[in-house]
Amino acid sequence: MTIKTILLSGAVALACVAGATAQTAKDYARYSTYNGPHAPGQNANGLRIFILGGLKSHGPGAHDYPYFMDTWSKMLTAHGAVVDGSFSFPSQEHLEKTDVVIIYRGDAGYMTPEQRARLQAYVKRGGGLVTFHDSLCGPDPADMATLVGAGKKHGEVNYTWTATLDYNVVDKDNPIAQGMPAQIYDEAFYKLNFAPEVHPIMTVTMPDTPTARRGGGVGQTIPQMWTYEHTLPGGSPARAFVWMQGHMIDNLQDPAIQKVLLRGIAWAGKKPTAELTDYVPPPPRTEQ
Repeated sequence: MTIKTILLSGAVALACVAGATAQTAKDYARYSTYNGPHAPGQNANGLRIFILGGLKSHGPGAHDYPYFMDTWSKMLTAHGAVVDGSFSFPSQEHLEKTDVVIIYRGDAGYMTPEQRARLQAYVKRGGGLVTFHDSLCGPDPADMATLVGAGKKHGEVNYTWTATLDYNVVDKDNPIAQGMPAQIYDEAFYKLNFAPEVHPIMTVTMPDTPTARRGGGVGQTIPQMWTYEHTLPGGSPARAFVWMQGHMIDNLQDPAIQKVLLRGIAWAGKKPTAELTDYVPPPPRTEQ
């Protein structure tokens, strides 16, 4: 091959690349007519869940948001849900095809104005929210409370740090709470700004820890799991389910706790509480 041939072929390749970059979405309108293949074994009609995660913070075994997204996306799929997720805030397109947004990321109360408006519109049309641990922490706890029933202020000493927590089930007939361990090693929170419509399921009396003493929380009995039903002005009824623990990732992998949380997620999605826990997958596909 001569130098002239090489240069000529290179020029043709560059022209092709330049032509490709000049294409617009209109040129690919046909892609809107393509329906992707259904993944074998997945429940196409299941509860549509979006997991909003974040990068890991804290030490080993704590606040492991990426590990949660990895393991729970698989577990939720196995329980009949249709799962999507990201470390980035969901787009409008994502929210339009979502029944429940699960938020497990630190300080998720920090949003841009556009993100906050997008979430408001999602809740206004009746979309469900689920938050674990410090996801409801941010700069404006009163505003966060309008979405999930409570918020906590970032930068305040409003936590126990890790300690043995004893649960008091205040709504013993609630199917969500059935089978929850009576005691857990995790972190609890106080100084929460609650909305009046919050329905507590479990409370914890704050143990005597250095941070609880410093923040004045020792001895306070505060809801740590609740449901929240509300309707934004001009909107449709919406639900939120909140569990304030989850500092230790092992607790989110505990099968007994997972069943409780699965029931809370189903409730937030306006499904029967056993929708996910009792899901029976189709038989595995056999090779033809």
